[in-house]
Amino acid sequence: MSMAFRYHPRIFELFPQLCAGVILADGLGNCLPSPPLQQAFLLEQQAALQRIGEAPLSEIPSLAAWRAAFRQFGVDPTKHRSAAEALLRRLVKKGDVPSINALVDICNLASIRYALPVAAFDARGVHGAITVHLARGDERYVELGQQEPEYPEPGEVVFSDEQGLVVARRWCWRQSDHSAARPDTRQAIITLEAQHEGARDDVQAALTDLLELLQRYLGGKSTWGILDASRLEISA
Repeated sequence: MSMAFRYHPRIFELFPQLCAGVILADGLGNCLPSPPLQQAFLLEQQAALQRIGEAPLSEIPSLAAWRAAFRQFGVDPTKHRSAAEALLRRLVKKGDVPSINALVDICNLASIRYALPVAAFDARGVHGAITVHLARGDERYVELGQQEPEYPEPGEVVFSDEQGLVVARRWCWRQSDHSAARPDTRQAIITLEAQHEGARDDVQAALTDLLELLQRYLGGKSTWGILDASRLEISA
């Protein structure tokens, strides 16, 4: 099955500093995490706690940039936190991030390391290309663990497929139920995004780490690239 991910040009008009790394992964051997991956994930959580210390998460440049982006399209970032901030907030408050499956744990490991939102979408739940765009308001979204659809606010940044199914609401706030990565996920679209100063260097580093982790623990093959205003789309 082919995969594609793209940005509507309007997104870069409104958010010119945006930089994204995208991986289109095929033939993954996703499963429950192995002991070596569990250990690596735990060590990364401990390292992140040491780096953060007593500093407010809102002062981390990458998270502050996402807060500003959320406000720009009308979302209160203290009510709906970016995925990266929510993950680090859970880590700081609870002391750990629970393991889910190998693919999700790898993405969360990279998200914690770089304080960037990282998402993995199971390609089985996607019809055609995923596009990041401003919502019309008639697209359909089903929250993880729910069955009834809801609808994004007009002008909200969403990821949706070619049938109008939203796979992520409020940009990098929350994924949908039908696109969530599960233990039997074999094809996945993985995204990591940043909007802060120096974002491209962090995206490149995180992308390199993700590719290495995927190959080490899940195998398969990957097509990858960095998207910005000069390159809006990637496909495989």
